[in-house]
Amino acid sequence: MSGRNGFWALLFHTVFVIFVLAPIVVVCVVAFTPEGYLSLPVNGPSLRWFEALLNNRDFVSSFQASLLLGTISATLAALIAVPTAIAIVRHEFPGRTALLSLCMSPLMVPSIVLGVAFLRFLSQIGLGGTMVGLVISHVIIITPFVLRTIMNSLGSLDSALDNAAASLGSDGMTTFRRITLPLIAPGILSGWVLAFINSFDEVTMTIFIASPGLTTLPVRLMLYIEDSIDPLVAAVSTVLIVLAVLAMVILDRLFGLDRMLIGTNDADKDK
Repeated sequence: MSGRNGFWALLFHTVFVIFVLAPIVVVCVVAFTPEGYLSLPVNGPSLRWFEALLNNRDFVSSFQASLLLGTISATLAALIAVPTAIAIVRHEFPGRTALLSLCMSPLMVPSIVLGVAFLRFLSQIGLGGTMVGLVISHVIIITPFVLRTIMNSLGSLDSALDNAAASLGSDGMTTFRRITLPLIAPGILSGWVLAFINSFDEVTMTIFIASPGLTTLPVRLMLYIEDSIDPLVAAVSTVLIVLAVLAMVILDRLFGLDRMLIGTNDADKDK
């Protein structure tokens, strides 16, 4: 009976994986079509649309803008989230719950509402359609992702380590720099990655703030699809998929995805 259950479980998971990966595979295959319309490369693979992508200055500049925006926003969000998480997890003070609710509130507000609010606010202070305005908006909406992962890392950290360091004469900053920070580094890195992905892919809110001279890649794709649908869109998607896979492989080799996303460590593996 157990063997039969194992077979059906394996079959179910296989069908599920195929169902999830099939659209991604189709998009990647379509990107290599030599035709001028969406079709499978029945006449042989071609790099025509990848060459067209490299020669398209609008998409290249939008990709660079999204990359810069995601990097700056995720880094600033991490710098804000680290002290905030330490204050919430390690200290008791009036307004602690209110502070946590305030930091997590962007997750509760629809993106379209945030877009309209940011558009009005940034226009009034003269930052509408600027990189600074985009960074401010993205930092606000992605900080909860970094904050949550860092709080989880701090919550699983034994506070006795801080007490032991203090008993040996270490001050607060030295304890944080040499003990706390290295131990929560996987949480910070995983939060940074999640924040970067959300910033890079954000389109609903960004479309209200972006300007014709500063358009992120998701907004550029949406505007392009409104006019025409050709394999250039599939080529862009394929490049992003390949870059995401490469990033995951590099992070797994350097830090380990289990350690980053789940929080396992070498001691757990030994057990």
